[in-house]
Amino acid sequence: MFIQTESTPNPATLKFLPGKAVMQNGTANFAEASEAQRSPMATRLFAIEGVAGVFLGSDFVTVTKTDDKDWDVLRPQVLGGIMEHYQSGRPMIEEEAGSELGSDGDDDPIVKQIKELIDTRVRPAVAQDGGDIVFKGFESGIVSLHMQGACAGCPSSTATLKHGIENMLRYYVPEVQEVRAVE
Repeated sequence: MFIQTESTPNPATLKFLPGKAVMQNGTANFAEASEAQRSPMATRLFAIEGVAGVFLGSDFVTVTKTDDKDWDVLRPQVLGGIMEHYQSGRPMIEEEAGSELGSDGDDDPIVKQIKELIDTRVRPAVAQDGGDIVFKGFESGIVSLHMQGACAGCPSSTATLKHGIENMLRYYVPEVQEVRAVE
């Protein structure tokens, strides 16, 4: 198995491409080890000292390291952990607890338009950098988005949010006044 790595705009995060599907549907974000119990892959990676976050995308795994560790030391350990997981035959997620993509039960046409723009224009671009953006809500002209994977804590995420996503949404959806990141 050959796993490629790519840098991301976030220096604390690397994107690992195993050349196989990672998540069949949606994404999974684990900001700390205690959240990873339902994922054998994330649990295995959190067992490596220095791993601070794991994000599972459609065909990639994004790993965030602690500040006191160096990628030269961590990269081979993470590569080994990913290979061991695939060789084990275990699933990425043991129980599907629902998608983390936000609810689709909203009938508001403005919300539908915002979600469609995020899904078709924003999420594919952000996935290339090893992250994801999840719609959390729209109220009083303010769109709330949750940044995951390489996007969480990235130095350029605020600029991406304000200058990229906010400008695009305001252009296509006049009701949008502001975009905010939420936890």
